[in-house]
Amino acid sequence: MAPYRAVSLFSGCGGFCEGVRLSGFAVRAAVECDQFAVQTYRQNFPEVPLFHGDVSDFLNDSSPAWKGNSGRFRHLMRSSTDLVFGGPPCQGFSQIGPRAIDDPRNTLYREFIRVLAKLQPKVFLMENVPNMLHIAGGQFKDDVFAALTGAGYGNTGVAVVAASDYGVAQIRRRAIFFGVHNDLDLGMDAGDFLVKTLESERRPTPTVGEVLRDLPELVSHDDGPVRYPSARRVTRAAHEFRLDRDGLWYVKADKLAALGSSPALLYNHHTKDVRERRLRIIEQLGPGSNGRSLKPEVWTGTRGEKWRRLHPEKPSHTILAQMHRDMSEWIHPWHNRWITVREAARLQSFHDGFIFKSSEWQMLKQVGNAVPPLMARALAVVARTALARMGGRPDGRPPAGRR
Repeated sequence: MAPYRAVSLFSGCGGFCEGVRLSGFAVRAAVECDQFAVQTYRQNFPEVPLFHGDVSDFLNDSSPAWKGNSGRFRHLMRSSTDLVFGGPPCQGFSQIGPRAIDDPRNTLYREFIRVLAKLQPKVFLMENVPNMLHIAGGQFKDDVFAALTGAGYGNTGVAVVAASDYGVAQIRRRAIFFGVHNDLDLGMDAGDFLVKTLESERRPTPTVGEVLRDLPELVSHDDGPVRYPSARRVTRAAHEFRLDRDGLWYVKADKLAALGSSPALLYNHHTKDVRERRLRIIEQLGPGSNGRSLKPEVWTGTRGEKWRRLHPEKPSHTILAQMHRDMSEWIHPWHNRWITVREAARLQSFHDGFIFKSSEWQMLKQVGNAVPPLMARALAVVARTALARMGGRPDGRPPAGRR
């Protein structure tokens, strides 16, 4: 039986897609405008037709950009779509930054809903920061629900989901909207179904140390791949990410297959240089401590969170796109350096066969912006289970083999 069919919007480097694919869906189309994220997406999803452009042009017959590319996406209109998913950019809602109510990115959810109205998928998943539920006195949340109802998704709910509940070594909370088309009967409120199904997908939270312990202290200084580390210090949690181990969700064969023709090396294990002044500061930080623990002669700044060393026995604080500007909040738990792109990727739950492309600056931004794949997998299980309940695959399970 063919897998369920999904369409990805605001795809970024592909974190959400990786989790959706891991859950048994076939991603039939993706949309991303950032030229650097597109490089990474194409590396890891060569089989997915990608619309490289503004989401407002996608499936828009009046757009010249769409007219020149529509031939590659005729299959979307020839058969039904089971799932549309994505995370409209959230910088305008985020607590990091100015939280500008009139930020034009705040209305990109309308493009997501426009595509819903066009494709009429059976279910959808939309991700955003929790603050969008409260900004402007909840007006944005009300606007989203009203627009979804108008598009044919009256049975829609939202819940705040923690990535750490699904095998991600990171404290990261996101607002997740889940909805079902009006022509289908889920038999219960979509929000209740979302919460109930996710409860059954909960897994223990790995720590930073468990996820990073096997990775080498020395980093690549030319940004190229390095020899793959031995398995002497591998924890059970690290099996999920290593190329030479089967994890609970990522299978060894699939991780190796993701490399394509690339050799089985450790990719993206590089980071920004640490200048001498900063090195003197981070040498003073113990596990889990921050700038408030430093003596005045070492750090006199007012921002205590400016310096943060990860605690090896706890999950990481949120991995953010701002890493590409300043890594001082993501100091390695043991070594006196910043974490590498690969280490940040593991804390986001990407496996080692997922290779990031473009510059280090852009890679860090891509990792920080991504939906953690293992959280995305759990979310996709919600969609898959709902489809099975409403008459899709009877057992609700993904097909054997992901590729």
